[in-house]
Amino acid sequence: MKLNVPNILTLTRIAVIPLFVLVFFLPFEWARPTSAAIFAIAAFTDWLDGYLARKLNQTSRFGAFLDPVADKLMVAVTLILLVVVDPTAWLALPAIVIIGREIAISALREWMAEIGERTQVAVSYIGKIKTAGQMLALLLLLYREPLGSFPTYEVGLVLLYIAVVLTLWSMVIYLNAAWPALTGKDIDNNNENNGSSA
Repeated sequence: MKLNVPNILTLTRIAVIPLFVLVFFLPFEWARPTSAAIFAIAAFTDWLDGYLARKLNQTSRFGAFLDPVADKLMVAVTLILLVVVDPTAWLALPAIVIIGREIAISALREWMAEIGERTQVAVSYIGKIKTAGQMLALLLLLYREPLGSFPTYEVGLVLLYIAVVLTLWSMVIYLNAAWPALTGKDIDNNNENNGSSA
């Protein structure tokens, strides 16, 4: 397999996760802002690798597989770190919803791919908005300290709950698209059509 620039950026995003965790727990004042900066760079490369893949015509199956894996790893790790340092229900609940949704939708996509219905659960526009809001929320929560009179942490928490609503909304869209296959209606309809044409 020949690596291209978008795939290298995606792999770098995964490789930097241990550094991100290490910096987050360093006992220095600059640790949290630096970890937030690492997260911001990772989020930017998420957009950049997709843009370059389309611009340079370097889309690949490997990249299509790896990119969402890198995103989900970064988000899940960040949510876990935030809950570790601030173990409150206000953070734990959205973290559970977001991580749980990602596991459920990933499993759904894998199953749909196995039965040849992968396009039924493609990324939606709502899903993209959810991802953008989620990344901004996590960035603010990581930075934590107020910027002048701007309540960074509080705004980040509000945005995280907005992201949770969008997360649940996009999950409903995915499940609705996959529902015929999940309930066997497609199979039943195909059988009826085959029977009527026999």
